[in-house]
Amino acid sequence: MFHIKICGITNPEDAVAASHAGADALGFNFYPGSKRYLTLQNAVDVVRVVPTRVARVGVFVDARAEQIVAAVERLALDWVQLHGNEPPEFVSCIPAEVLLMRACRMGPQGLPDVEEDLRRCRAAGRVPDAVLIDAQVAGEYGGTGMQADWEALVDWRSKLESVPLVLAGGLKPENVAVAIGLVAPAAVDTASGVESAPGRKDPQCMQQFVAAARAAV
Repeated sequence: MFHIKICGITNPEDAVAASHAGADALGFNFYPGSKRYLTLQNAVDVVRVVPTRVARVGVFVDARAEQIVAAVERLALDWVQLHGNEPPEFVSCIPAEVLLMRACRMGPQGLPDVEEDLRRCRAAGRVPDAVLIDAQVAGEYGGTGMQADWEALVDWRSKLESVPLVLAGGLKPENVAVAIGLVAPAAVDTASGVESAPGRKDPQCMQQFVAAARAAV
């Protein structure tokens, strides 16, 4: 399990900078509607510079199973992150050899909705290897910079059983330590919180984010 993920990497320079900053995983967004969209062809050049110690995470939003399989095979992805409205039954379509992360945009109901989703995934034949909690913003699939409800996640370990929680949503160098101290997630994820512009990472911010996260563990 990775501990620090920097998502929305769009170019080789940012991939190198994020790896040098100490990120354990990099996320590549294959959703065409995202400001951080990366085509499969361009992703080939980006993942080429990613060190073997850094996990490669493909982020998909309501993609077809064959598209996901093609990306896994061509890019040697370590993780598939389902970040759309995929039904729980879709988890069984993901190749067994790749780890699966299911994103949940947590609304007012809090963790009970996530618990129910995991129960349905289990009934469908596969429990995700991690659950990513992001803030719920109408019409958006993530990367908004909005903060998730940390207070509602304090007792996540008793609710989600053995499934690790990845905390996302509004995390940046200035608040990641507070979030870790309160929620104690298995991992943290940031995109807009370390950017100079959508899809362009700030090397210094990434270094500060990783340092703050490491110090808080």
